[in-house]
Amino acid sequence: MDPVGLQLGNKNLWSCLVRLLTKDPEWLNAKMKFFLPNMDLDSRNETLDPEQRVILQLNKLHVQGSATWQSFIHCVCMQLEVPLDLEVLLLSTFGSDDGFTSQLGAEEKSQPESQLHHGLKRPHQSCGSSPRRKQCRTQLELAKKYLQLLRTSAQQRYRSRIPGSGQPHAFHQVYVPPILRRATASLDTPEGAMMGDLKVEDGTDVSISDLFNTRVNKGPRVTVLLGKAGMGKTTLAHRLCQKWAEGHLDCFQALFLFEFRQLNLITRFLTLSQLLFDLYLSPESDHDAVFQYLEKNADQVLLIFDGLDEALQPRGPDSPGPVLTLFSRLCHGTLLPGCRVMATSRPGKLPACLPAEAAMVHMLGFDGPRVEEYVNHFFSAQPSREGALVELQTNGRLRSLCAVPALCQVACLCLHHLLPDHAPGQSVALLPTMTQLYVQMVRALSPPGRLPTTSLLDLGEVALRGLETGKVIFYAEDIAPPLIAFGATHSLLTSFCVRTGPGHQETGYAFTHLSLQEFLAALHLMASPKVNKDTLTQYVTLHSRWVQRTKARLGLSDHLPTFLAGLASCTCRPFLSHLAQGSEDCVGAKQAAVVQVLKKLATRKLTGPKVVQLCHCVDETQEPELASLTAQSLPYQLPFHNFQLTCTDLATLTNILEHREAPIHLDFDGCPLEPHCPEALVGCRQIENLSFKSRKCGDAFAEALSRSLPTMGRLQMLGLAGSKITARGISHLVKALPLCPQLEEVSFRDNQLSDQVVLNIVEVLPHLPRLRKLDLSSNSICVSTLLCLARVAVTCPTVKMLQAREADLIFLLSPPTETTAELQRSPDLQESDSQRKGAQSRSLTLRLQKCQLQVHDAEALIALLQEGPQLEEVDLSGNQLEDEGCRLMAEAASQLRIARKLDLSDNGLSVTGVHCVLRAVSACWTLAELHISLQHKTVVFMFAQGPEEQEGPQERAAFLDSLMLQMPSELPLSSRRMRLTHCGLQAKHLEQLCEALGGSCHLGHLHLDFSGNALGDEGAARLAQLLPGLGALQSLNLSENGLSLDAVLGLARCFSTLQWLFHLDISFESQHILLRGDKTGRDIWATGSLPDFPAGAEFLGFRQRCIPRSLCLSECPLEPPSLTRLCATLKDCPGPLELQLSCVFLSDQSLETLLDCLPQLPQLSLLQLSQTGLSPKSPFLLANTLSLCPRVKKVDLRSLHHATLHFRSNEEQEGVCCGFTGCSLSQEHVESLCWLLSKCKDLSQVDLSANLLGDSGLRCLLECLPKVPISGSLDLSHNSVSQESALYLVETLPSCPRVREASVNLGSEQSFRIHFSREDQAGKTLRLSECSFRPEHVSRLATGLSQSLQLTELTLTQCCLGQKQLAILLSLMGRPAGLFNLRVQEPWADRAGVLSLLEVCAQASGSVTEISISETQQQLCVQLEFPRQEENPEAVALRLAHCDLGTHHSLLVGQLIETCARLQQLSLSQVNLCEDDDASSLLLQSLLLSLSELKTFRLTSSCVSTEGLAHLASGLGHCHHLEELDLSNNQFDEEGTKALMRALEGKWMLKRLDLSHLLLSSSTLALLTHGLSHMTCLQSLRLNRNSIGDVGCCHLSEALRAATSLEELDLSHNRIGDAGVQHLATVLPGLPELRKIDLSVNSISPAGGVQLAESLVLCRRLEELMLGCNALGDPTALGLAQELPQHLRVLHLPFSHLGPGGALSLAQALDGSPSLEEISLAENNLAGGVLRFCKELPLLRQIDLVSCKIDNQTAKLLTSSFTSCPALEVILLSWNLLGDEAAAELAQVLPQMGRLKRVDLEKNQITALGAWLLAEGLAQGSSIQVIRLWNNPIPCDVAQRLKSQEPRLDFAFFDNQPQAPWGT
Repeated sequence: MDPVGLQLGNKNLWSCLVRLLTKDPEWLNAKMKFFLPNMDLDSRNETLDPEQRVILQLNKLHVQGSATWQSFIHCVCMQLEVPLDLEVLLLSTFGSDDGFTSQLGAEEKSQPESQLHHGLKRPHQSCGSSPRRKQCRTQLELAKKYLQLLRTSAQQRYRSRIPGSGQPHAFHQVYVPPILRRATASLDTPEGAMMGDLKVEDGTDVSISDLFNTRVNKGPRVTVLLGKAGMGKTTLAHRLCQKWAEGHLDCFQALFLFEFRQLNLITRFLTLSQLLFDLYLSPESDHDAVFQYLEKNADQVLLIFDGLDEALQPRGPDSPGPVLTLFSRLCHGTLLPGCRVMATSRPGKLPACLPAEAAMVHMLGFDGPRVEEYVNHFFSAQPSREGALVELQTNGRLRSLCAVPALCQVACLCLHHLLPDHAPGQSVALLPTMTQLYVQMVRALSPPGRLPTTSLLDLGEVALRGLETGKVIFYAEDIAPPLIAFGATHSLLTSFCVRTGPGHQETGYAFTHLSLQEFLAALHLMASPKVNKDTLTQYVTLHSRWVQRTKARLGLSDHLPTFLAGLASCTCRPFLSHLAQGSEDCVGAKQAAVVQVLKKLATRKLTGPKVVQLCHCVDETQEPELASLTAQSLPYQLPFHNFQLTCTDLATLTNILEHREAPIHLDFDGCPLEPHCPEALVGCRQIENLSFKSRKCGDAFAEALSRSLPTMGRLQMLGLAGSKITARGISHLVKALPLCPQLEEVSFRDNQLSDQVVLNIVEVLPHLPRLRKLDLSSNSICVSTLLCLARVAVTCPTVKMLQAREADLIFLLSPPTETTAELQRSPDLQESDSQRKGAQSRSLTLRLQKCQLQVHDAEALIALLQEGPQLEEVDLSGNQLEDEGCRLMAEAASQLRIARKLDLSDNGLSVTGVHCVLRAVSACWTLAELHISLQHKTVVFMFAQGPEEQEGPQERAAFLDSLMLQMPSELPLSSRRMRLTHCGLQAKHLEQLCEALGGSCHLGHLHLDFSGNALGDEGAARLAQLLPGLGALQSLNLSENGLSLDAVLGLARCFSTLQWLFHLDISFESQHILLRGDKTGRDIWATGSLPDFPAGAEFLGFRQRCIPRSLCLSECPLEPPSLTRLCATLKDCPGPLELQLSCVFLSDQSLETLLDCLPQLPQLSLLQLSQTGLSPKSPFLLANTLSLCPRVKKVDLRSLHHATLHFRSNEEQEGVCCGFTGCSLSQEHVESLCWLLSKCKDLSQVDLSANLLGDSGLRCLLECLPKVPISGSLDLSHNSVSQESALYLVETLPSCPRVREASVNLGSEQSFRIHFSREDQAGKTLRLSECSFRPEHVSRLATGLSQSLQLTELTLTQCCLGQKQLAILLSLMGRPAGLFNLRVQEPWADRAGVLSLLEVCAQASGSVTEISISETQQQLCVQLEFPRQEENPEAVALRLAHCDLGTHHSLLVGQLIETCARLQQLSLSQVNLCEDDDASSLLLQSLLLSLSELKTFRLTSSCVSTEGLAHLASGLGHCHHLEELDLSNNQFDEEGTKALMRALEGKWMLKRLDLSHLLLSSSTLALLTHGLSHMTCLQSLRLNRNSIGDVGCCHLSEALRAATSLEELDLSHNRIGDAGVQHLATVLPGLPELRKIDLSVNSISPAGGVQLAESLVLCRRLEELMLGCNALGDPTALGLAQELPQHLRVLHLPFSHLGPGGALSLAQALDGSPSLEEISLAENNLAGGVLRFCKELPLLRQIDLVSCKIDNQTAKLLTSSFTSCPALEVILLSWNLLGDEAAAELAQVLPQMGRLKRVDLEKNQITALGAWLLAEGLAQGSSIQVIRLWNNPIPCDVAQRLKSQEPRLDFAFFDNQPQAPWGT
């Protein structure tokens, strides 16, 4: 060894440095040159060993001095990859001046020639050392002398005392060891040092002698003792020291005990010899010799470090302090290798310096026997011993507190003080909480009758100051001498010698226990006047027990909030008031503040540790209200994860839960629990779910839990997972479980239970009547045990599922419904009841997956299941049954009564086994599907459930029963699916397979799936021969079998040989080949979520439809030979036939070949070429087909990629439709196409939209149009045409006599459509929109219109015609005779004003007979009559003389009088006559004065001033021939309204008067009634929303007596009550022509309704009666029903308060009514009295029964009545109570309703089944356009599928009726 290594005294550190630098010699050479540039490095060193060379180089660096050496060390640490612990040691040992000086001094004293044996070292010399090595004998003598001195010192220290800090009590003579448990997890990772990751073994107590394994190199050398505060860790450490001193631990020669609370005071770095000799006990001489001896015999040295959790780390968590560095090196064996190290610590984060293999031992305090032992020894032979034991045994709270040894000591001290002076039971009453224990302890230690208040408060201040600064050791300057004396006198303080170095020692003081320090601090906070309540509340906090990694140590004030809460109890107020010297109010305020903080904390969401601490605090307060608040605020699921819990914690939690009413779930996951912890939960009836997951839980834990379970009356779920329970522990639980009949779930997962233990557990299943789940997963069991469990599942009547898959083992049970009284009976009675109820039918699911079952196991299982109940599912997948086992299970399937599924997947089945399985299931009647895929290892049997086995509500059963009555005599057989996919089947296997399948074919309609095999052409041909022998198949899938095109086309022959074949779908490239039968509704939804409905539509009695056969051939090259062969094959196919072809491109030759073959296929109904490219010649080939094949009724070609030909049957005589859209047709194609179309005799519709005709092409087409015999319509939209085409259309109309209507839109819509009639039609209509005509186009347009004499109506919409152009157009257009209607809609019309529009009308060349102006609609309508009749100029001048107008207006009036002399109708809607200072009103006045023939005047929804109304009234006053006046929807003032009413005088010819929405005052109404009294010709009077009221109605009724011609009377929305109606009722019989009366939305009650009904009976011609929204009631209905008018067409009574009686009476009265067209009884209560018609209602079109509370039962009567209404178009049944039964009834009648268009079933109770039934009804050929089903309980995905299959079903919120397809 080199000299420097000898002086450093640290071989390990020096060796580590040498090894580090040996790895990088080049770096070291570079540093040598850097630090020693002038030194000649001897090249001879290169021959040395690399390690020796590094040592030599280091010596040269070291002798250069401290600066060079320290710089070099820092370079090493910064530039090289140095481990962190080595870096700390290098910097602390070599990187400081002190270290270098001591090393250099030692080097100077050493002798260079002294040699030591290799492997030895020279230690530091702290108190002087010998310069030479001692002789062995001398060394041994000195060591023995030191060891004896060490033992003698310990003996003197523990001479006659129990070890422990502080002065022991006089009675403490015997030590009682606490419970010790060894942990099962080591500290493999830094996270492993967290307490939550350590699992403690249960039932393996560790004695003190077992803490150390003395065998050399066996077991860990480091032991960590973990325990909470007060568990006795320090006491145990001193106990070990005492035992060693007494000679008991003879395996150790030396034992050193250190306390970290003292070691923390050392700030300088120490060597190990300094720690042992300077701080513990120094040898008398020669320290080196003694240290060397200890090194040689390190395995016999024990070092104990107490309080590892108090190890301070001043440099941070990653930089250990000096003492912790020594501790780390001792633990890792770099110092004193081989020695034993033991450390004590509280739970929390342990330092990372602990080795991973350290042994962890938990100190768990006292259990019951240990508490009794401690009490016995405490009281010894004193007479109070028995009393103390009795007190503890009778008080559970105090007994749980005594589980902590420190509290047990305090309790004994208090009992010793209290028992002599109190009666039995009173002493314990004074000790309910931990705080009260300490209070009584203070009283016991105080002089009798005198409490040293000042000293206690001052000492409490010292304690609080220490907690705040993290100080637990105090010196004389920290505590006043009187306080030191007080503390020593009352055993509150202990003193000891604190050594911080050689010759440095001082007397230190500490509280006897940390909890005592916290209690005294709490006393100071609560009683000292120096502390206010705001400061106090800052200390009431909750600390988590999950210590963060960055937290250096646990807090010192963990119990401070608990003590504060305890002192806040009312029982402590006298004690605190005495301490506070009478300040009781202040104490009360502080107590209230603490309680208030706890209340706030109780309502927060807290973690598990904080919940526990809160419970402790609340329990200490003894406040029931606070406890109740806390208990009620706890969450329903309360988890406790990964922190230690004691029995005291659980007992406190139980105390709090006693104040809770709601149940709670407790989950303990990863929490180290003491074995007797479950005893703390005894009697906790609030627990509903209780689960434990911890390796700590063992037999003792299970035994304690078994005693607690029967006391938890509400417990429903018990979980015990991840434990180490053996058979002994399980036996206790098995005995306890039957005592918990309310249990619903039990879990014993991951407990390593043996087979017998598992069998013992399942024996309790019959004794748990409510159990729903038993989880035994992750417990290894054998196959024989699994079969035994299967037997239990079969025999136990409540088991519904047994699931075993690898590690999973779960029982699911279905307990019968039982009452509470039944559960309280004896288990025997419960068992007999279970057996009785088990006799009822039940269904069992058995899943034994991946359980290594073999053939003999299958035989045993079959024998077992044959004796059992019905099986819902049997899953044996993943086993080893192979062919024989699968065959046995298949044969037994029919006997096992499996209702749904048998899974034999992944059992080694072969192709040979497939045949065996098929034969085995051939006789199984219930088999619905068999899926075998050898490639995917799938073997699944699906079974059909018979009707007698179905379970469901009674309503569904009744529904099915009613449907069963409608079943036909012979139902089709049930279908089954046989899927043999990816099995490698070849042609040679088919015969054997078909033979095996033969039996299955006779049991029902068979679906076969041979996809994914290797049949090839040979197999397809062979299969075609075998198919007729298989009977009626439903489908056959031959996909992915390598078939050629010839083989594929050959399959078409099957249409003629197989009667069941209806659909053949072939995708050649993807090898998708499917042969299908008739696809009924049931098959459509077989894979969806709709319920399975037996026998599809036939079950409801739906009549069969003629279903066409279809061949779909896609992804196939369609060459002429192939098409010829295909058509020849299809020649003998029965019809009707649909042929759907698809390929990339179809040549003209192929298309011609196909079209030429069409006459050979008379049965063809549809030919479709989808997604197939066609040439530009294809439109002409298809058009030519119309004449060559007369059966073609429709040709549709789209974008040269989609072509469809529809063929008519012999009886059809519809016109031919032809469409070529998007085919790029241009002008050059028009003549050829028209020539081909002209050969078609019955051409109805032609669609040439989206082509490239342009103006020239369209002009050419219009020229050829007379030659094409179109009788329906021609669509030329989207052909890029302009205004030229529109104008040419106008010019062409005279040459096209059969055109009846044409419409052109050149805007975004781009439409161009012409409609024809079969014969010449006089009146033609032309609509031109967005044509953007320019001024030069107007004259041409006028010329065309003048020549089109048959054109009677023209609409110009947004064609850019201004006022000027429109006036020119009217002036230029002339005709010889006839009427012409012009409707113009332009944006400027709403701004022009009435004057300007009338000015335009004045320019017309013909006579204006009608004018209609609507500014809001931007519309002007004019009717002209030709030729224009000139009026006498003198008459015109006479009329102008009455007009007070300006010059311009006079000219305009003159023109208007001349042009509008024959005006008969003037309509003004939504106009504003106030904008031009009433000029428009004056003009209208003048115009009205001149209109002698005016018969109709309408002014609606307009704005007119009062003066303007006066002008209008003046003009209207001269219109004596007026027959209709409409002033509705205006807001006129009263004066204007009066003026208009005066104008009514003399209007005896008026027939229709509408004043709706006019506010009629009493005076205005008087004027109206006066005018009405002279209108003897009046036929219609509409006065709705006029606020007439009862008085007005009376006056109006009198006025109507003269209107004997009145046919319509509308008085709705007028607040007319019974008085008004009764007066009106007297008048109505005098109106013989009355046909319609509307009194809706008034205030008519049954009294007025009855009188009205009597009057209406006399109105013989009444056709429409509307009385809705009146409270008429049943009396009115009964009155109406007595004799309804014979001609009644419409009856509206919605929301009329009708009941079932009134509805039935009306139904009887309306039954057979020949004229009734519409009836509405919506929003009435018709439950049980819904309408039912027995006689025919031939004209009824609509029935409205919305929101009438109609249910399924009453709907049957209603739907049966619909067939008596052949004209019915609309049925409204929304917002009722209709379900699937009503839907089924309605679905039956839909096909019979030939004119029905709409059914509204919104907001009912129809499910997916009902919607499907309605879809089936629609499929029967119904004419219905939409069925509304919004807001019914139908899933969205099902609704979408139904919508895609039947678009007429509408599930949307908005009403979206589907458009009729083109060509229909």
